[in-house]
Amino acid sequence: MSTLSADPILEGAVERAREALLEATDVANVGQSIGTTVDGERSVSHLFECLQSGYAGWYWAVSITRAPDAEKVTINDVVVLPGDTAIVAPQWTPYRERIQPGDLSPGDVLPPDDNDARLVQAWSAGDIDDNPAERAVAKGVGLGRLQVLSIEGRNQAAERWYEGDHGPDTALAQQAPAPCRTCGFLVRMGGPLSTLFGVCANAMANDDGRVVAFDHGCGAHSGAKLGTAATRPDLPSPVYDTLSTDDV
Repeated sequence: MSTLSADPILEGAVERAREALLEATDVANVGQSIGTTVDGERSVSHLFECLQSGYAGWYWAVSITRAPDAEKVTINDVVVLPGDTAIVAPQWTPYRERIQPGDLSPGDVLPPDDNDARLVQAWSAGDIDDNPAERAVAKGVGLGRLQVLSIEGRNQAAERWYEGDHGPDTALAQQAPAPCRTCGFLVRMGGPLSTLFGVCANAMANDDGRVVAFDHGCGAHSGAKLGTAATRPDLPSPVYDTLSTDDV
């Protein structure tokens, strides 16, 4: 691959580039020339220190060019660019990639993607195992939901719930007297997820109103019993007796 060499006329036009730069900013903002870069055939950028307040590590770049066989220099543009030590804003991250579960506030809207794998059309196989033909009829007459949870979306939810704070691996569940599947406060769910999860209905439990795994548990289990209080142990004799009296 060939490397472009600097045009000698353009490379020597340092003062012409500085004049163009001073037309765009105050002289106090311009420092010494710090070199040139070759942008293309008969296209060079002259670089100058940027002394403007708030732009530490930045530099000015004046792009110049000339027509073939012409000695007159033409100014293309004047810009200020960040150097290796400049403080710049972080790379922009789209809103959809920045938002995390729990970030939505009242009035916020987060529609699903058009090709969201968690959703399928209601007439296709989705979160319930009913007759697809019945779904098609329901869609035709405008009944039911347009989209339902896909099998992939259902599996993602089950994995997320089971491995999360309402699954069997939390400290709360490990110390529970019994699992949720045997608790009287567990409300059964419908559909395929009902084989693994229910909803807690104990107002005194940490998980009240939340989906919990059957293997989850807490101390508010309906069958929990207080252990028999142990008798108070006899205390050893005090090292320094301040209660009894000495006979003289």
